[in-house]
Amino acid sequence: MGSRFNQRDQKRKVNKIYNIAITIVSILIVIVAITIFLSDGGTEANPTTTEPKQITDKDKGKLDKPAGKVEEKDSEKEADEDLNATEEEEEKATEDEEASDKAGDAELVEVEGSGDGNVAATYKSEGWKPVGTEQSGEHTTSFQKGSVDWNEMSKAIALGAGIDQGGMRLWWLQNGGSPNTAIGTVSEGDNPKTYRVHIEWVDGSGWKPVKVEELKVNDKRK
Repeated sequence: MGSRFNQRDQKRKVNKIYNIAITIVSILIVIVAITIFLSDGGTEANPTTTEPKQITDKDKGKLDKPAGKVEEKDSEKEADEDLNATEEEEEKATEDEEASDKAGDAELVEVEGSGDGNVAATYKSEGWKPVGTEQSGEHTTSFQKGSVDWNEMSKAIALGAGIDQGGMRLWWLQNGGSPNTAIGTVSEGDNPKTYRVHIEWVDGSGWKPVKVEELKVNDKRK
């Protein structure tokens, strides 16, 4: 009997220890679960309250400065430059056409020649006007090909010869005997009909034709 009693008493003690252990483990599990829950709640709170706001601020910054704005400005600038270049080309073409029209409208009057045996006929016109100039200040005649003065002389020579400047071939350009006069020998492309055009400088207005000689032979063709 005593042995059985001891066995039961020991069994009760073991069960009691088991119960206490189970209780302690259960409490620990609850504490850990609460801790994890509270920790997860704090972690979730940050993204919803702070991070989205930061992202929103960044997105807002992007919206304030739309992508492609710089590209649009560059494209608009290039378009403006192309437009200006086109307008300049059209303006130059218009000026050339006007010069040609003036030459066509100018009434040529045949006058007595200089006695040069190579001159078939000599003409003048009161309708010739200065072709205009981009130059300012004191004028100095320049025979350097491609210079502003050279180009303006070519324009006046084309006007006097009645040839479109774009299709005119300038065979020779020389001094006309004074600082503000010049003589150009020209033809329309390779057309054998050749003209010797005398021009003079008008202060503030540019070069103008004063006499045109139709030549029998192009004496400047090499």
